[in-house]
Amino acid sequence: MPELPESYLKRMKEILADGYDDYLKSFSDERVYGLRINTSKISVENFLKISPFKLERIPWTNDGFYYHEEDRPAKHPYYFAGLYYLQEPSAMLPAEVLPVRKSDLILDACAAPGGKSSKLANKLQETGAIIANDISASRAQILLRTMETQGVKNSYVMAEDITTIRKFSHKFDAILIDAPCSGEGMFRKESDLIRSWLEKGSDYYAPIQKKIITSAIEMLKDGGMMVYSTCTFSPQENEEVIEYALYKYPDLKVIPFEFTQGFEHGLTEKTYNCVRLYPHLIKGEGHFVALLQKGENKTDNTVIDKIAISEEPFIQSLKMEFKNGFFIRRKDKLYFEPDIPVDLGGLRILRSGFFLGEYRYERFEPAHNLACVLKENEFPVTLNFDLNDERVLRYLKCETLNVKDKNVEGYVLVCVDHHPLGFGKVSKGILKNRYPFAYSYK
Repeated sequence: MPELPESYLKRMKEILADGYDDYLKSFSDERVYGLRINTSKISVENFLKISPFKLERIPWTNDGFYYHEEDRPAKHPYYFAGLYYLQEPSAMLPAEVLPVRKSDLILDACAAPGGKSSKLANKLQETGAIIANDISASRAQILLRTMETQGVKNSYVMAEDITTIRKFSHKFDAILIDAPCSGEGMFRKESDLIRSWLEKGSDYYAPIQKKIITSAIEMLKDGGMMVYSTCTFSPQENEEVIEYALYKYPDLKVIPFEFTQGFEHGLTEKTYNCVRLYPHLIKGEGHFVALLQKGENKTDNTVIDKIAISEEPFIQSLKMEFKNGFFIRRKDKLYFEPDIPVDLGGLRILRSGFFLGEYRYERFEPAHNLACVLKENEFPVTLNFDLNDERVLRYLKCETLNVKDKNVEGYVLVCVDHHPLGFGKVSKGILKNRYPFAYSYK
């Protein structure tokens, strides 16, 4: 067990009472690992039919499973096909409990590395849009890669301090805040966080959290829903932040959600319907989750699908529909952006919608991002390999392949077990690899 600060242990003993000894014993337990199935690409039922892993359902999710460390799912081709996302089990709860309706406009305020944003995109079912933001530009780049690999079509990836933005007032149907925090719930998983806690504890993070939650409430529509979560146990960063928000916004209320065995209630009367997760009571790390609603008059946001048509012949050849958005060419690059009632001008946007491809000498070349959002039957020419075909790993290593047995020519969508991995271009039975080196398989 790592050496834990005395002041931290004293507070945990006060919070946990009879459960304190069991909490300390949990530091000797084996760490648990989770993956969430990307239901935008494959149903839970169909993934379980092809899963090469030993999976056990995570009880507070409808698409999350425990896996064994030795399975190494990050090394499997299905991972590169975006069929699942690797995520700490407790961290799956915030996006799971946030109610999402079709056509909602969602803000994930502190979104990197992207697990919660991609889950919310699954819940939107290719309608509405999600603005996935992280204040750190470098972390936002990781967020962008996650959204691309997971095949999210209807997102904007942004790197801004949301506490300074005023143009989003009353714009969002739902907001998720996984707030920066002191990380006490992760001490068992990452003991290095203890050093960080000694340097920056609750006194540092609580004022930041209060600024974030009040800014987010201003951005929320009347009747809109919000989740506030942290991976810490500190009441100063959890219950006190919620009570501060409730005091400042009298029309805000805490909404109860379904309790799973092992969940604990919030520590005060006003935050009783919040949830605390402890590693000695569940198979997962520490977390705090609060579901909030602003007022009650939730507006109807039903949108009639509007189909957009591109003039680019390559895009016209696709068998997929582009709904509720528009094509836009910026210099030599072509994008499809979701239509949203928010002005993003002047903000640091890393990606608007999804990147379709670029023109080189006026010849269109599809982007890897396009391959990530396609399904096999949506591209005119596909090249499917069985999982055990050695060319799958060679493709992920960006090698040139001999595909003379496949009888294809030109641009192809390369698939593993009928799930797209990326593009290639075939000439006389030789595939020139278009898989980007940034994603190369190791």
